[in-house]
Amino acid sequence: MGKKGFRDKCVVITGGASGIGLAVGRRFGRAGARVVLLDQDVSALEAVEKEARTAEMDVWGLACDISEEEACTAAVETVLNRYGGIDVLVNNAGITQRGAFVDTQVQVFERVMRVNFFGSVYCTKAAIHSLIQRKGMIIVNESVAALTPLLGRTGYSASKHALHGLFTSLRTELGETGVHVMIACPGFVRTNLQARALGCNGNITTHPQSSVGAHDTPESVAEAIYQGACKRKRLLVLTRVGKLSYWIHRMAPGVYERIMARQLKSELAG
Repeated sequence: MGKKGFRDKCVVITGGASGIGLAVGRRFGRAGARVVLLDQDVSALEAVEKEARTAEMDVWGLACDISEEEACTAAVETVLNRYGGIDVLVNNAGITQRGAFVDTQVQVFERVMRVNFFGSVYCTKAAIHSLIQRKGMIIVNESVAALTPLLGRTGYSASKHALHGLFTSLRTELGETGVHVMIACPGFVRTNLQARALGCNGNITTHPQSSVGAHDTPESVAEAIYQGACKRKRLLVLTRVGKLSYWIHRMAPGVYERIMARQLKSELAG
C-alpha cells in the first residue's frame, strides 16, 4: 500500500463489532487507517466507536445485515459517499453450525451460506469498482475448514470451501488490475462465534463444542492478518494446530480424516 502503509486508507470490515473483526479493526486503526465496521449489533458498534475516540482512532460503526444484498450495497455506497473510496475490504463476518448432516435441516445450510458466502459476494460486488480504481486489497477470513474437512460442521465447512473457490478464482481475474487478494485461514480461536452456533434445527445449540489444541486469540490472528497484508501475502494458515492440520491433510488426506473424525466424534452425539 505504499511507503505510508495503511495510514489514511479506508478499511471496511464485516462482522467488525466483536471477535476477529474487531481485533483487525483495532490493529488497522492503530496503523492510522480509517476503519469502517459493518455489523448488526448496533449497541456493540456504539461502544467500539466510543472506545476508538478515547484511543484517538478513526473508527466508524455502520449497521448492516450482510445476508441481505440491498443492505450490503447501501452500506458500501454510504462508505463511498463519506470517504470517496475503499482501499481494503475485509470479508470477516460469519456464523457456524454444529451437528450431524443427517439431522440438520436444510434451512441451516441456507442460513450459513447466506451469511458466510453470499455476504462476502454482496460486499465484494458492491466495492469492487472502487477497489480496482484504488488498486486496493481484499482480505478474506476463511478457516482451516476451507482447506480441510471438518466433522460435524458440514454447512460451515461448505461455506468456507465456497469462499476459497470464489476468492482464489477472483484473484486470477483481478491479476492485472492491481487488486490483491489475501486469504486468512485461522484454526480454533476464542471468540463468541461458537456461543452462537446453530444446531440441527436452526436454534442456538447447547451441545458443547469439540476442538483440538489450544485456542488462539483474536488479537494474535489480527496481528498476523495485518502483517500479512503489509507483505501482500496470498495465503495465511494460522495457529499451530491449523498448520499441522493443513499439511497432514495435504500429505495424507486419509490419515487426516481418520484422526479428525476420532478427535471430534463428540460433535455427532446428541
